[in-house]
Amino acid sequence: MPDQVTVIGGSGALGTGLALRLAAAGVPVVIGSRDEERAVEAARRIVDRVPLANVRGLANGPAAEASEIVFLCVPFRNQSETLTNLKNHLREGQLLVDATVPLAAAVSGKATRVLGVWQGSAAQQAAEMVPDGVRVVAALHTVNAPGLKDLDATLDEDVLICGDRKADKQRVAELIDLIPGLRAVNAGPLEAARIAESLTALLIGVNARHKTHAGIRLTGLPDELW
Repeated sequence: MPDQVTVIGGSGALGTGLALRLAAAGVPVVIGSRDEERAVEAARRIVDRVPLANVRGLANGPAAEASEIVFLCVPFRNQSETLTNLKNHLREGQLLVDATVPLAAAVSGKATRVLGVWQGSAAQQAAEMVPDGVRVVAALHTVNAPGLKDLDATLDEDVLICGDRKADKQRVAELIDLIPGLRAVNAGPLEAARIAESLTALLIGVNARHKTHAGIRLTGLPDELW
């Protein structure tokens, strides 16, 4: 059985879909939310859809402590506050997978624009905020969240993974590849996350124009990526 993972923001759109798909693939999942009741309810909804799922809901702090790999799936406006509140819960050796996108919508701007982040990207900001010894990988910025939440939907997308250690990226890739239709791609160092994050804004515009839920697919890659 795969190792347990935590999804912080697991009651939101991306977090719910990710938790659902991982649980359906047999991964034990802890859902974290600022409101523990919301986390428990999100876990219950997953079990209703996947009866054999190993999933439970906790408040963000205990949820972050529960797993070696923690996915952060919160809006940009909540990223800094969430990480500040988790400083006493995250610990050396954990891997934080940051899916945050600095969309201008966080400050009442357009969702098709990104904000400038002093550190270069939301992921690099996360890397500055986590406790020493917690490593950060960026991923899942372009994934079709409505498709993730629909177990009947056929996914056909690549997930760009950015990080400074290949071994960390590979651990995340092994989880991503458990979800049918998703393929994890090594997209370079953490500083490349600024490019991956900006693709979200691009896709929001494309999807609005064509009334769809398009993702990213790279061509010409070898069969063996890792």
